[in-house]
Amino acid sequence: MKILIDLSILKNVNCGLGQVALNYGYYFRDTYVPQPDEQIWLLLPKKFVGAFGDKVQYIVSRKIYRVFPWLIGKRFDVWHAIHQLSRYQPFAKHYILTVHDFNFAYEKSGAKVDKYLAKIQHKVNRADLVCAISRFAKAETERFMHLNGKPVQVVYNGIERIDLKPEQPVSGVKQPHLFSIGEIKEKKNFHVLLDIMAQLPEYQLYIAGKNDTPYADRIRAEIAAKGLTNVHLSGLVSEGEKVWLYRHCTAFVFPSLFEGFGLPVVEAMLFRKPVICSHETSLIEIGDRHVSFFAKGYPAAESAALIRQTIRQATAASLDKAFDYATSFSWVNHLNTYLRLYRSFAS
Repeated sequence: MKILIDLSILKNVNCGLGQVALNYGYYFRDTYVPQPDEQIWLLLPKKFVGAFGDKVQYIVSRKIYRVFPWLIGKRFDVWHAIHQLSRYQPFAKHYILTVHDFNFAYEKSGAKVDKYLAKIQHKVNRADLVCAISRFAKAETERFMHLNGKPVQVVYNGIERIDLKPEQPVSGVKQPHLFSIGEIKEKKNFHVLLDIMAQLPEYQLYIAGKNDTPYADRIRAEIAAKGLTNVHLSGLVSEGEKVWLYRHCTAFVFPSLFEGFGLPVVEAMLFRKPVICSHETSLIEIGDRHVSFFAKGYPAAESAALIRQTIRQATAASLDKAFDYATSFSWVNHLNTYLRLYRSFAS
């Protein structure tokens, strides 16, 4: 049985989907047990050929294969696109498509939205099996796509155990601090934290993430206009610095409006930190009983009181339960589920 997994997004290895693809590679390098009747092929950029060991085979993701996939030279039994916007078309008997989110439908408008929806619909039409990374992503798929009775299966993303990685201290950080992370874009909704932080003078807030955006400029202008001295846009941080900021924060705050999965919330649980997040999209599901949720409208005084209460009421036992919950989202569980799905087409 020949199985191809499309990891071409590794060309952007530092983006969220790139990290998903990287963890697929690590699984096949470190955990996968080869089967005598099974061949795993990874479609990826040339610089990653050989990077994930000799238990798998490699195909370089060349542009020409986007138009003429049969030039790869073999037809696969199963082809898995690990996200919905891959540029590669399957050349296989069976096709599995994983859907992460439809954020573009809220961020863009008009013809751009229609264009993206049409591309995904084409893939859904071709797929034998559609998977979603959360129940929320499943509901969004059912909302935006014409499934014609085709079921959607939920397979939760894994998370990397970044709490086991070495930390790198971040200079100049004042304690105690709250932490948040994400590209500074409108959908992350970070601006609502400014009035809240005005009510929390005893804490500093550090928001890590790409901050050369117009939205970040607006936030900086608002920080200056309000005279806030306890809110900081830290910019991009290294993996070790991210670990340090998680480990040494008092709590994690995350007001994001659009999340297909909500990885940072689960990462904060790995560090046994109290979490306060928005009651939106997948965060309701992923946060479950282990987080506190901001009220709609993010009223400043009420939200500040919620943060203080969540920190005060957090116990070792409750944080341990959140940690156990977070560790259930493993890449081993994720890939083992997909291997079972791949093999289900063998009969």
